[in-house]
Amino acid sequence: MRLTRLIHPNSFGICLLGCCGLLAWLSRAPQFLNLPTFAGTMGLMFAFYVIAYRTIQQSGSHMARTVFFWALLLRLSGLLGEPIFEDDYFRYLWDGYRFASDGTPFGRPPESFFNDPSVPKAFRTILSQINHPDIPTIYAPTFQYFFLIANWIAPGQLWALKLLLIAADLLLIQGLFRFAGAKQTLLYAWNPLVIKEIAFTAHPDGLIPALLIGSWLFSSRGRPIIAGLMLVAAVASKASAWLLVPFIAINIGCLGIAAFVGGYLLLYLPFWVQGATDMTGLRVFAQEFEFNSALYGLIRLGLPANWTKMLLGIAFIGMTSVYFFRYWRLGSQNLPRGDWLFGGLLIISPVINPWYLLWLMPFACIYSGLGVWIASAALILSYVTGLNLQDFVFAPYEHPSWVRPLEFGIIALGMAFDKRQSVRTPSQSRGLDEYFQPCELPEFNQRMN
Repeated sequence: MRLTRLIHPNSFGICLLGCCGLLAWLSRAPQFLNLPTFAGTMGLMFAFYVIAYRTIQQSGSHMARTVFFWALLLRLSGLLGEPIFEDDYFRYLWDGYRFASDGTPFGRPPESFFNDPSVPKAFRTILSQINHPDIPTIYAPTFQYFFLIANWIAPGQLWALKLLLIAADLLLIQGLFRFAGAKQTLLYAWNPLVIKEIAFTAHPDGLIPALLIGSWLFSSRGRPIIAGLMLVAAVASKASAWLLVPFIAINIGCLGIAAFVGGYLLLYLPFWVQGATDMTGLRVFAQEFEFNSALYGLIRLGLPANWTKMLLGIAFIGMTSVYFFRYWRLGSQNLPRGDWLFGGLLIISPVINPWYLLWLMPFACIYSGLGVWIASAALILSYVTGLNLQDFVFAPYEHPSWVRPLEFGIIALGMAFDKRQSVRTPSQSRGLDEYFQPCELPEFNQRMN
């Protein structure tokens, strides 16, 4: 027992921090960074992460402080590093500059500024590295305000945006401790994919579950106005957040709905007046982009793109509607299964970027299961592209033929494992109302009262 206490969990925190430090150093020494080195380091991190989770036996306040301490250090190490195999952050920096200088980041694509002499020298360098510069920005107002604030703090510097996103992520972790306990929260707080996508790469998608869970929390506490405002901030982050709107809206009443509608108008009206929003870029993205898709890519082999999208869309709406009516019938007292809803959306989506998993990972802390965490490791394979391999046989965002079968095969095994575990446990005889309960239910309900 004493040996267990000695090696758990600080030793694994130290090991993870060492790996993050190595990634930070490699990111600043690109001559040493290649895909095998990155994959090997991430694989080692996942090994330490799994062992740490398996070792933890308790979820008390002392363990929560330990988990949070190392989560903070892991994110700070990412703050010191540079983005790895990513260039989306150039768009974030550019949008923040445009918002500050022009009053809107929407409407004009970056390429329209290529010959604009008024663009400062530092931002010309940023502008030249934006991917798809012919497409206007796809990022909605909530994200844009984060980009704007970061620009005010340090124009053209990514560390300011990273700091804001890390702060928001740490607040989310503090909230997860209350609902899921330290052991389950570790699954998110120490997850290598989360650290890579937020702390290193500054993807803002972690704001979406934070706002959605916060909205549900305030709705359950009888604070409908705050709940409505947080809900609108979520849907004004990314369109995928609309999935949970019906589940939360049924609890926030007329005041909450009014706050939601009013907040939506306040966020979007200034941009409508100026003639453009994120919808211009999103329309192009939805119609033309495909990357790392699962069911969509499989069905697309035999059907045209529009038919494939329609077929999968109808099936997804049908399954989501069934879940919604069951959720409503059971009293809608529990946090909606965001892991199911966002997971289903990703399975049918034409684009599955690894940071999209951030939408559902906090929900997976609250509800038991290992499939999401197995998927977080498998999605690292999506970085095996022609661009990152520096292999000109493949297009920049094309995968070798073995990548997707291996990636989604691992994810399918994780889902099958979860299904098998649910069948083998006594919970198979539970009523549907119990099946929708979060993990650690007695403590969870006690804290909510």
